[in-house]
Amino acid sequence: MSRYDDIMNHAHHISATRPQMSVINRAAQFAPFAALVGYDDEVAEAARLTEKKVELSEEETARINGVLQLIQSRIAEKPVVILTYFREDARKTGGCYIPLCGTVKKLDPYTGKLHMESGEEIAFEDIADIALESHET
Repeated sequence: MSRYDDIMNHAHHISATRPQMSVINRAAQFAPFAALVGYDDEVAEAARLTEKKVELSEEETARINGVLQLIQSRIAEKPVVILTYFREDARKTGGCYIPLCGTVKKLDPYTGKLHMESGEEIAFEDIADIALESHET
């Protein structure tokens, strides 16, 4: 004999004065809540991976500089380039490499930046690879 035998076979009580709670509202009572607001975001940020900027060899740097000089000589033709550059992460050490294909608007040797028509400004030192797009058919 159990200590609850006297109530086991009773009908479920339904109040005559108060409306029954909906299933959604009942379920909400047991939903998890964030006791530490922003904790999940911080954990996700800590788990997000960044890359270290790769140091280019003298040969790679010379090749990139050669392509930049070629772009400068053809700037009036609005050359289209395919490049990969390093973008520093604003929140963590490191960053990521971004591929980009677009038209060069301006090449500024004084600021050391490549200005694209799409609005990106890419520092020469952040360029990991660059090539002129060929228009051959």
